[in-house]
Amino acid sequence: MDKPVVRDLTLLLLRAVLGFVFIAHGWDKFFITGMVETTGQFSAFGIPQPKLSAYLVGSVELVGGALLVIGLLTTLVAGALALLVAAALYFVHLENGIFVSSNGIEYTAVLVVALLVIVVFGSGRASIDGALS
Repeated sequence: MDKPVVRDLTLLLLRAVLGFVFIAHGWDKFFITGMVETTGQFSAFGIPQPKLSAYLVGSVELVGGALLVIGLLTTLVAGALALLVAAALYFVHLENGIFVSSNGIEYTAVLVVALLVIVVFGSGRASIDGALS
């Protein structure tokens, strides 16, 4: 396999995995945990405008995750999701050390870096963005 094909397949795999993770988190906020509980959690974490923030985060996770999977507006979406996760890192995880078992930064840090890889390298040719360019 030549390098561009490997690169495109790797970006597709990264987008698909990240997209499904974000879809799952957005789905959870709306339909499993629910917005009342999510708003309460956001309030407890000191997130500004917790109700508005909960709806905004859940929506961005659902829609942004789907857009990552299909590869549409990919760098914009990955950048927005990276900012959203960086805010979660700051408000929720930063004071808890590194390990995810203690609600630390390891998971959110990996998400931010993976999203930045997509911002830098784009969606690849196996995407709607790639087909349109």
